Amino acid sequence: MSQNDEPTDPARTVELDGRLLRTLAHPMRNRMLGLLRVHGPATATTLAERLGVNTGATSYHLRQLAEAGLVVEDDSRGNARDRWWKSAHQGTAFDTGKLLDEEPELTLGFLHGVGQIYAENMFQAIDSLQTMAPEWREASLISDYLFRLSAAETHQMMQEVLAVLEKYRSEDLTAPIPEGAKQVTVQIQAYPRETR
Repeated sequence: MSQNDEPTDPARTVELDGRLLRTLAHPMRNRMLGLLRVHGPATATTLAERLGVNTGATSYHLRQLAEAGLVVEDDSRGNARDRWWKSAHQGTAFDTGKLLDEEPELTLGFLHGVGQIYAENMFQAIDSLQTMAPEWREASLISDYLFRLSAAETHQMMQEVLAVLEKYRSEDLTAPIPEGAKQVTVQIQAYPRETR
């Protein structure tokens, strides 16, 4: 997920609106879409195993994602009984302010779900530190930084950080990973903190 005020490439990124927000406000759908983007095409059964839920639930949520245009059938795999699904886009962009004005409760529910997924990702990384190769342990970072900035300065800093990240972005997350490389997650949160 990303928040971005740059124009999005509709072939790669879907712009979240109120209709799509209603679909992704359910945390299970958000997780499923993320799995399809990261791991590539999957069946309802495969997704159910990864998420620890029953196939009926994943089938239902896949249909909802398909109706919204967020996933499509992968016709190059499977058969009539074994339907494979893939993400229709590599990423999601959204304007938080606009969504909050239009659908405040759904937007907060969606963002809470995103925050939960980010927290789970971080805990999985922490749990794997003991078995992680030393070079990956050294390359990894779990940290925070505190600044005193105006809203304009914060915006400028985030644009500069996003430009660096864009330089390293993979075109296709489902393509084979080059030898010696791993899929790396970079999570960014920037927000004002209370100073009480």
